[in-house]
Amino acid sequence: VAIVMSAIAGADTLDGTASVRPVPKYEDLLSGDIKGKKIGVPEEYFTETLDSKVKEAAMAALEVFKSLGAEIVPISLPHSHLALPIYYIVQPSELSSNLSRFDGIRYGLSVNDREDTLEKTSTLLETYLDSRKVGLGPEVKRRIMLGTYALSAGYYDAYYKKALAVRALLKQDFQKAFETVDVIFSPTTPDIAFKLGEKTDDPLKMYFSDIYTVTANLVGVPAMSFPIGTISTEDKKALPIGGQLMGRWFEEDMMLNLAHTFEQTGKRVAL
Repeated sequence: VAIVMSAIAGADTLDGTASVRPVPKYEDLLSGDIKGKKIGVPEEYFTETLDSKVKEAAMAALEVFKSLGAEIVPISLPHSHLALPIYYIVQPSELSSNLSRFDGIRYGLSVNDREDTLEKTSTLLETYLDSRKVGLGPEVKRRIMLGTYALSAGYYDAYYKKALAVRALLKQDFQKAFETVDVIFSPTTPDIAFKLGEKTDDPLKMYFSDIYTVTANLVGVPAMSFPIGTISTEDKKALPIGGQLMGRWFEEDMMLNLAHTFEQTGKRVAL
């Protein structure tokens, strides 16, 4: 991860949102020394909604960090319970806006397969509809619809504008936490891995799996997941459990070094 990060990070003349900060060779900063580093553990991430086995694996991972010299510090991110609803307003809204350019004319796939007309050529609108019908998957379409609704007249102030205001509060929570800790640790997901397609028909259950990871996207901090152990199912399958580290803005090196040092111990819990 550190090697790839060194290669892809940095300024990009074709991307106005990319940082122009100098990029270090992250792989050279994997010292393996994490003594004295403070790892924040948000109480809001370890509630009754967290699967007991996932919690046990996460606590075991924290003990490994502690044995390596890190300090475990309880913290609070009081607006965390709002992260998921904020994300599923802000992200679909931005998705809807950004993907409006994919019309089959200027960008993306162009499809013309109308069978409900005798003409051999389609209208511009029909080309738009065909291209988006074929070129976009069901989840993308679902999020476009959510975003278009949130941005529509009469709902912009009630949903999108309010979500941005609460996102600012969430960012303040992180700024305050990073005054006392170096990184924040949590499980990657609140449950063990589910079967392929198991939650496809229930998007809300699927979205709940994102509850710990969407926050980093909202506040703009670097985050990474890494394996911390396995949990055996009733049919004796060992399913992987991930831990997540979130670092301060532009302190990817600290986050990478902590995960790398954990990985080098080879200590992973098997439940």
